[in-house]
Amino acid sequence: MPIAVVRAEAYYLPPPPPRGDPHAWDGMPAAERVFHWIEYRLSRRTVIPTSVIPDVPPVYARINQNRWLGDCVCGAACIVSPTDPRYGCTECGYGWVELVFPEDVATVEAEMLLTPQPHLRNWWHPLDPANPYTPQPEPQPEPEPEGGTL
Repeated sequence: MPIAVVRAEAYYLPPPPPRGDPHAWDGMPAAERVFHWIEYRLSRRTVIPTSVIPDVPPVYARINQNRWLGDCVCGAACIVSPTDPRYGCTECGYGWVELVFPEDVATVEAEMLLTPQPHLRNWWHPLDPANPYTPQPEPQPEPEPEGGTL
């Protein structure tokens, strides 16, 4: 059975017993899990954003080595989930911004499973300005000068 593409709710988990309840985060939105995980796992206090930053471009989700990632303007990244399309940064404190996933997440994840090695599973949103694989338009042939050639 192939390894599924990793989402935030499968990666950012609460502390194991006896320190914690394994179901303590079951009702927590996926985008907020990273903040709690950073706090307990790295012992670093983080502040969960309380509002959406207006008039900023969205963050485009991508798959990098079999993980859904969101990249911050500061250069940090975290694992994200299509179940909660928000992105906030634990490094610089960048508040909630829209997180854009493909229209058909299941199809993209199914395509990733066709590559047997999880570390080779990579995908970029076609509208992401950071996408290094943006298709280039085919060059148009130059029109012939009027009157023929000399």
